[in-house]
Amino acid sequence: MNYILFIIFPFLLSFTSSSSDNPTPANDKINWYTWEEAVEANKTEKRKFVIDMYTDWCGWCKVMDKKTFTNSDIVEYVNENFYPIKFDAEQRESIDFNNHTFKYVDGGRNGIHELAYSLLNGRLSYPTIVYLDEEYKRIMISPGYKQPKQLMKELRYAQEEAYKTTKFEEFQ
Repeated sequence: MNYILFIIFPFLLSFTSSSSDNPTPANDKINWYTWEEAVEANKTEKRKFVIDMYTDWCGWCKVMDKKTFTNSDIVEYVNENFYPIKFDAEQRESIDFNNHTFKYVDGGRNGIHELAYSLLNGRLSYPTIVYLDEEYKRIMISPGYKQPKQLMKELRYAQEEAYKTTKFEEFQ
């Protein structure tokens, strides 16, 4: 009887996910910053920024929160290398940055925050990830849902500064 367990157990293990596909435990998560917190932190330790541009009504944003931003490899890489910002593109609070006050602009059913509009070049699509360098210069805008492997490629592209010499399509 015991020899059957030795045969079945490895077989059962083959159906489990690899660690790169597994979500992290609940206490191990991305340490999201507000815009103001990230800007303040960047004054003492320079890092690049990864900005998750979302809205409360965006279904794919919620899927990324649940499946991509909980991946252990993503969590570790983002926390070690970036200032991650969760930015509600429809937030109503004003943001003072770079001698300018960015405000919420009411517009029909949903309004838009001026900083979100600026960071997205007016292309309002959610979810969208915006990458900035340490001096707040845009590296890349990446619209759409990302699985962990896709997001990791983008994160490395930004962090390793491959964007300075290579187009993202070639980097992949």
